[in-house]
Amino acid sequence: MTVTILAIESSCDDTSVAVIRDGYVLSNLIASQDIHRSYGGVVPELASRAHQANIVPVTDQAIKKAGITINDINAVAFTRGPGLLGSLLVGTSFAKGFALAQNIPLIEVNHLQAHVLAHFIREKDKEIRIPSFPFLCLLVSGGHTRIIIMKSHLEMEVIGNTIDDAAGEAFDKCGKVMGFPYPAGPIIDKLANEGNKKAFSFPKPSVSGLDFSFSGLKTSFLYFLRDRIKGDPDFIENNKVDLCASLQHTIVSTLTAKLVKASIETGIKEIGIAGGVSANSGLRRAVSEEAEKRKWNLFIPGLSYTTDNAAMIGIVGYFKYLRGEFSDQSVIPLARLH
Repeated sequence: MTVTILAIESSCDDTSVAVIRDGYVLSNLIASQDIHRSYGGVVPELASRAHQANIVPVTDQAIKKAGITINDINAVAFTRGPGLLGSLLVGTSFAKGFALAQNIPLIEVNHLQAHVLAHFIREKDKEIRIPSFPFLCLLVSGGHTRIIIMKSHLEMEVIGNTIDDAAGEAFDKCGKVMGFPYPAGPIIDKLANEGNKKAFSFPKPSVSGLDFSFSGLKTSFLYFLRDRIKGDPDFIENNKVDLCASLQHTIVSTLTAKLVKASIETGIKEIGIAGGVSANSGLRRAVSEEAEKRKWNLFIPGLSYTTDNAAMIGIVGYFKYLRGEFSDQSVIPLARLH
């Protein structure tokens, strides 16, 4: 018997719908919202309104691209949280309505768990390496920075977390100070490849154990630029690539050091990275170098599965379907789901 999952992702500002059959992606579509660039960040009210406009046409296209009909769908998986409450409400309501109309099961998904399980997404006619358990994953995004042990597809243990800001937020906020549009992370990554990572020195957050902190880095970066601009109003423009390279090096080396520490403490050598910041070329290089040095079995998801997408929601939904883990119509979204 085949299992076909319709997956809905609406945690932030991307409306994504995917169709997963027996763990394989049949379609994975994303409608982005460019309107937020004008505001330097995501505006929750505008995001939820855009989701309402996008979700029906994106679902229609995802089903058509998958080459199925709505009667072929066995269950609907959706992001319950964490995320922006208004955005989550749109996806949750649509999923509940679809499941009710088709009389099929409803499956709630933790957005963070989905990022990690992106490593288990399969594609037709493509050889995909799949991690073994236990599996250690560094999850890095705009809102979260965590180190997680995956003991099975649906059992995870968080062993490291950010005590304040996430690494992705540090990239975006520091980029905003330099005058870059939102999201600044990809811009910093591109410019960093042209700069000298040792041009400037920024303090690395000092947090015990496997936890992270990036609020201090943001503050020190702001004060550093403020002081330099006093003597040279064009300091940022004249040193843009070196600033990006130095900032990225500070963040990436902090992330990598904690991942190495976690691997040593747990003895796990099945290692992966996930989340939006896992698309960062500097982080990918640094983790790959450590993997070669420490004989890790390294897994890095394809770029299309690093950012928010419904395929990762669908793969969690698929494993939950196999275990019979369903939700009822009383389920509500949770902005701070952990």
